[in-house]
Amino acid sequence: LPAGIPYQPVIEALGDYPQKKFYNVSKLGGTKYDTLPYSIRVLFESSVRNCDGFLVKETDAMNILDWKTKQNNVEVPFCPARVVLQDFTGIPAMVDFAAMREAVRNAGGDPMKVNPACPADLTVDHSLQIDFSKCAIQNAPNPGGGDSQKAAAKLSPLKVQPRKLPCRGQTGCKGPCSAAEASRSAGQFSAQIENTPILCPFHLQPVPEPETVLKNQEMEFGRNRERLQFFKWSSKVFKNISIIPPETGMAHQVNLEYLSRVVFEVKDFLYPDSVVGTDSHMTMVNGLGILGWGVGGIETEAVMLGMPVTLPLPEVVGCELTGTASPLATSIDIVLSITKQLRQADVAGKFVEFFGSGVSQLSVADRTTIANMCPEYGAILSFFPVDNVTLRHLKHTGFDKTRLEVIEAYLKAVKLFRNDESSSGEPEYSQVVQISLSSIIPYVSGPKRSQDRVAVNNMKSDFQACLNEKSGVKGFQIAAEKQNDVVPVQYEGNEYQLSHGCVVIAAVISCTNNCNPSVMLAAGLLAKKAVEAGLVVKPYIRTSLSPGSGMVTHYLSSSGVLPYLSKLGFEVVGYGCSTCVGNTAPLPEAIRNAIKQGDIVACGVLSGTKNFEGRLCDCVRANYLASPPLVVAYAIAGTVRIDFETEPLGIGINGKSIYLRDIWPTRKELHTVEEECVISSMFKELKERMEKGNKRWNLLEAPESTLFPWDLKSTYIRCPSFFDKLAKEPVPPQPIENAHVLLYLGDSVTTDHISPAGSIARSSAAAKYLTSKGLTPREFNSYGARRGNDAVMTRGTFANIKLLNKFLGKPAPKTIHFPSGQTLDVFEAAELYQKEGIPVIILAGKKYGLGSSRDWAAKGPFLLGVKAVLAESYEKVHRSQLIGIGIAPLQFLPGENPATLGLTGREQFSILFPQELSPGMTLDIKTSTGKAFSALALFENDMELTLYKSGGSLNFVARRFL
Repeated sequence: LPAGIPYQPVIEALGDYPQKKFYNVSKLGGTKYDTLPYSIRVLFESSVRNCDGFLVKETDAMNILDWKTKQNNVEVPFCPARVVLQDFTGIPAMVDFAAMREAVRNAGGDPMKVNPACPADLTVDHSLQIDFSKCAIQNAPNPGGGDSQKAAAKLSPLKVQPRKLPCRGQTGCKGPCSAAEASRSAGQFSAQIENTPILCPFHLQPVPEPETVLKNQEMEFGRNRERLQFFKWSSKVFKNISIIPPETGMAHQVNLEYLSRVVFEVKDFLYPDSVVGTDSHMTMVNGLGILGWGVGGIETEAVMLGMPVTLPLPEVVGCELTGTASPLATSIDIVLSITKQLRQADVAGKFVEFFGSGVSQLSVADRTTIANMCPEYGAILSFFPVDNVTLRHLKHTGFDKTRLEVIEAYLKAVKLFRNDESSSGEPEYSQVVQISLSSIIPYVSGPKRSQDRVAVNNMKSDFQACLNEKSGVKGFQIAAEKQNDVVPVQYEGNEYQLSHGCVVIAAVISCTNNCNPSVMLAAGLLAKKAVEAGLVVKPYIRTSLSPGSGMVTHYLSSSGVLPYLSKLGFEVVGYGCSTCVGNTAPLPEAIRNAIKQGDIVACGVLSGTKNFEGRLCDCVRANYLASPPLVVAYAIAGTVRIDFETEPLGIGINGKSIYLRDIWPTRKELHTVEEECVISSMFKELKERMEKGNKRWNLLEAPESTLFPWDLKSTYIRCPSFFDKLAKEPVPPQPIENAHVLLYLGDSVTTDHISPAGSIARSSAAAKYLTSKGLTPREFNSYGARRGNDAVMTRGTFANIKLLNKFLGKPAPKTIHFPSGQTLDVFEAAELYQKEGIPVIILAGKKYGLGSSRDWAAKGPFLLGVKAVLAESYEKVHRSQLIGIGIAPLQFLPGENPATLGLTGREQFSILFPQELSPGMTLDIKTSTGKAFSALALFENDMELTLYKSGGSLNFVARRFL
């Protein structure tokens, strides 16, 4: 550094709070710090505070400070302030911790030392399976089934409540008794009802929760008792981990509403809040000015044990927002418009940071919705620096005056506070993308991919085009003479007609939208106006409302719109991920048969972030992402083949045609209801309920032993085999000789294709295993619930019905075992290869591993015996997961792929690893047919090489305790 510029970090006292100390990193490096993007300043502060000369070196801090010239050229470590895990990926993480304790004990170490070094929070009920909906309890067999209902009855002190009752002290509640009663403050209702009080919309008095919520909760506790007991054991024996009890909400929502600090304070020492977690929606917190993103479960476990996340020093794209959005454009429209433009700007693997006059016009709810979608356009994160809008939000959500003053003073002292009243002094960015909010109009996305946006006013014509197009990313290839076919169907005593474009699933779900009250309230107000106008939803449409937390139900109740949503079939079914991860209840048999009989392109409409083909239901071929009010609108219309401008939603009272414009809520209406209903007391009471827990969880018994007492008969929790060969010294990488190709895959293979998710098909390898353990199909539960059992998860790897293996030429979860020539389930073929001592690899095209971060997308292939993946390109998080588990990610050289090299995948491959591996090295590959070519080994830094040589991060970390 030039003479006179300090390097040694300065520890200072905080203004009016001298007892509070912090590293004033803004005084390091002269003017360089002032030009850094805000997100890079957070990375820099972390590197200074955690610099130990080993995991974080002085050169790392200086590289970050010199970001302008070093971006994309160096790797830097990042030590987040905390970690968040959700249930589906949290259960294997904690099972691995339990197995690591046992492995360390067996190798002569002290198992008590195996604890998270980084503070961690685990949300138990991030995901929810829907067994019951619409408050009319379904008679279909329960997927959890078996004795789970009896178990639930024994486990829970709460009995299923009778159907919804009128207000306490009221009979025949038809409306407000008086204007005074109708306008009572939301703060007057009782806090006695467990977790999520439901209010009479007229008297604002508590009533029992809908039967659907209680029965779904009973089923969750019954079928998942072993999993919950394991979590309870974890909360007792592991230090530095907090378990968020069931019936609270999903991980990213709880993280946003409850866990976020904005500024961390440990023993009067201040530093920025930051987080990584096992959920791709972890980026939501960037809307609060908290640096955070989703990583794999493997990397998260390493962070929990004190290792940093390593990433290339990223480019930072400045996104300048200007103007004001159309009154009809919701946050979803803004999100999808920004998603499209940032996708076109190629921000994959980069940070995005927002600035400009339009930023101050977005509420924190809008910002978190935008930040939540950044995985869809490929960015690592989308960051909104803390400003006055953020502070006002924190005030409404329960931060006291002193805490707010400390936050503001600290962030201004280290120059992490953005002045939203002045555009001067903006940081320098790698590039700038300008977006005018004024140009944004309402859109939906689909019918198969979230990036395929369709203007709502073009929806009818676009769907018609999809029917005409050849089968592919958008088309369904329906013959012209069959495009207007109508299939009559009898349901509940009435005849209905199904045609192409008919809506059969309509779900207002937790993902993305629950953090933004305006879009959820818009759905409720639209429902209210629709009911008042006499509109209805056809009864065969599978409707559901799954809020992300009790707060959402809270403000929908206190605003008086929840009964109207229920009237249209959007009954609260529970709290957690449901429809968008394939956990919806089956469609009625008559509807399924009619769809299949007529080869109908039926539609699902949901307010989530994922709509991959076949994800919702195997007979629902078209799936559209839409804002919550549009989900309700399409449910009322019953079809997506409608022009809202010229065609009515339906016929209302007195035979009047009702158009969307007649019932769409205005911004003024939304603003008024939001101000009155989304108030600080809601956040306060939510936090109180979360800290209190619930009776089922509080009464649940669990062991307290240092080592977990594995039950060999359990089909939920099993000690995995990752540490079977743990030794004090790692074995050097061995050459891969004469490997067969297990799967030959194309482009855009997602983690949904790879990782087990959703229900367990009766014909699958996992089903065969569970059947051999004495379980009936009713007791299979879901893959998510059984993530603690590696035997189930390995069999569920590559079990997606939409997996397209080029060996077969059609979608199926099968492959060819070449030594025998048999076509088998992927697991069965891999098992045969392992018995024969033959290694296997995977051939793939571009963008292998797209989609949500899933640790079993790496763990599963590893346990199948996969030694390497050879692809044209990778999704970054998945590439790092492969390394973290011990699979080599190899990439064809530019311009090369299996076709150009003349590979069929039926050859055997030999890959030689040199004794001294280095980042970016090319490896020589030979085939049994005599072909030879080179591939790039995608190890980006020395740490990744160390992890691979150690057999993955789990074994690397375990050896530290020996």
